[in-house]
Amino acid sequence: MNRRFLLTTAVAALVTAPLGAIAQEAATDETAAPEIIEMVLGNPDAKVEVIEYASFTCPHCARFHANQFVELKANYIDTGLIKFVYREIYFDRFGLWASMIARCGGDSRFFGIAEVLYDQQQTWTAGGDPAQIAANLRQIGKVAGLDDETLDACMSDGGTAQALVDWFTENSTRDGIESTPSFLINGEKYSNMSYADFAEILDAKLAE
Repeated sequence: MNRRFLLTTAVAALVTAPLGAIAQEAATDETAAPEIIEMVLGNPDAKVEVIEYASFTCPHCARFHANQFVELKANYIDTGLIKFVYREIYFDRFGLWASMIARCGGDSRFFGIAEVLYDQQQTWTAGGDPAQIAANLRQIGKVAGLDDETLDACMSDGGTAQALVDWFTENSTRDGIESTPSFLINGEKYSNMSYADFAEILDAKLAE
């Protein structure tokens, strides 16, 4: 999306407000916050770790996943050369909803659903009508094999919604993320780049 954003309580209010249909019990629940699982591809023990910060509603992120990511996956992730971690950023409520749909399938389905969300981004976000976008996201979930009961449970989980917002805020603040997609390669921050530039950096890190 390549635009700055402020990590304030206003952001949290923006993305959680549309979940107003959630039972009040979710807002007052004092149980421990659910654990947010890191979504990881590749070799967990690789000497090079790449963390991508991206939003499902970010057009630049969709282009990255349609282009550079395909080559990165084939040449570095699937070959076990790197560990790849995907972390969501929420610029808006729809990005949060998309994340909840992707995570609804668990870590085994997450990246498959994420690929569809990026491939069909212009379609499911079209019009900006919240009800239609929610319906579009549910349809993506159904195509991925999730039933209505599972989707209802995921999309009405206020505790997880708030935990995701808190997690995104903590990660983004700590790592100084101001635009998407952004990357940490062995802890060093980079902005979006071509595949050739990405490969050059990865090859240098692997050679160290």
